[in-house]
Amino acid sequence: MLEDRTQPLLRVSALLKTFPGLTALDHLDLEVRSGEILALVGHNGSGKSTLMKILAGVYTADGGAFETAPGTELHFIHQDLALIEQLSAAENLALRSDEGAAGLSPYRERRIREHARELITRFGPEFDVTCPLHQLSPAQRAVVAISRAMDGWTHSRNVLFLDEPTESLHRSEVEVLFQAVRRLAAEGAGIVFVSHRLDEVWSLADRVVGLRDGQKVIDQPVVEMLETQLIEIVTGAPHEDAGADGTPASAAGDRALHVRGLSGGSVTNFDLDLHAGEIVGIAGTLGSGREAVPALLYGSMEADAEVFEAGETPLRRRTPATSLRHGITFVPADRGRLAVVRDFTARENLTLPHLAATTRAFAPIDSRAERAEAAGAFAEYEVRPARTEQRIALFSGGNQQKIVIARSMHRRPRVLLLDEPTQGVDVGAKSAIYTAVRRGAAAGTAVIVSSSDAKELATLCDRVLVMRDGEVGAELTGSQLTERAIVAEAYGLP
Repeated sequence: MLEDRTQPLLRVSALLKTFPGLTALDHLDLEVRSGEILALVGHNGSGKSTLMKILAGVYTADGGAFETAPGTELHFIHQDLALIEQLSAAENLALRSDEGAAGLSPYRERRIREHARELITRFGPEFDVTCPLHQLSPAQRAVVAISRAMDGWTHSRNVLFLDEPTESLHRSEVEVLFQAVRRLAAEGAGIVFVSHRLDEVWSLADRVVGLRDGQKVIDQPVVEMLETQLIEIVTGAPHEDAGADGTPASAAGDRALHVRGLSGGSVTNFDLDLHAGEIVGIAGTLGSGREAVPALLYGSMEADAEVFEAGETPLRRRTPATSLRHGITFVPADRGRLAVVRDFTARENLTLPHLAATTRAFAPIDSRAERAEAAGAFAEYEVRPARTEQRIALFSGGNQQKIVIARSMHRRPRVLLLDEPTQGVDVGAKSAIYTAVRRGAAAGTAVIVSSSDAKELATLCDRVLVMRDGEVGAELTGSQLTERAIVAEAYGLP
């Protein structure tokens, strides 16, 4: 414990964390001070999430240490807020307290509501704490999460970590959240604000710590920073970086998709002409619409479109089933929840959508043919170890992703939709996935890659569409297609 009250609330010293083939944190030093809002920035994979998981007790560090001032506690608010949307704000707050049994008496219910109002009005305008959370605005839900994290503080000298808290907020709502954060810092808390949105860093933070490859590369007040410095940290590339790696996909061929006026979720108006053999990236900040595009194109999210044609065939009603029939496949970002059956073997996961190919008339599945198909896919996509009968949950994240992509690519689809295709995979798996995607494009598959990794898009894609406020704000090709240009266009920077 830090004993001197003039010392930082949190001090991280030489923190080290390694995974197979990867150093996630490389002897990291960090301090968080009372009354300070510290922005923690860096490219995907820079070490931000690993640091937070060590501090939260999810991971154990391999070296180094961290210590807090006497009485200081660490509190975390994650991207999904971890609230129960069927319950009211008051009920969500009561779950953390000894008042949790809200239904036992009217007196206790009244106390719970009053306590919730007291907490919430510290951070902004009062709202109805008895409404189910799903009826509140995203900004109000974020205030509930902050209030819950603060509930029970006996003093204000604690540290609050906010991980991309504005992901689901409209611009008009961001300031509501920022006012709450500023009030908390003014009372003496230390705030660690993790964000990819550079404009928010400028407007909210007092100090910026930038990470790259697990190391601290900058630590200075915001007022002393240049825009170019911050862009370089977030992109992981120097200001004058070159773009793609000189390995473009094959030349574009026949039209694979023709879309006009696609809308749904956070997307308001999206147009696309996609051709065979093309790899097209979708970039943008969280909330820009980028993350919704693949699901809207696939039909797993409800969408409207003025025109939607697969090849020359109009698709008036789109569902995953109709998309698959017309050669459109989708690899979602949430692999564990949406892309695999964890209790099935790798073989079963690989062949599940294509059972007709290994099924004989009036007979069960031909397991020999199924095993041969799985073995071929393992060899082609470099899945190691080559245990097709092992439960898929026992494979590493990178190998699971190779299996999912192999399944989607196996029948040579017309269109492959990839959402965060290398999220949570190691460097070797990432290289193998890039090779597989390029190989598929060379064979004629049109590929859409939605990714928050600007380096990935600049490396892999022939062109990149940058989303802003629900529509395409820029298209980058050729020499314009660089990491820095992608980030600058996404954030509206010069």
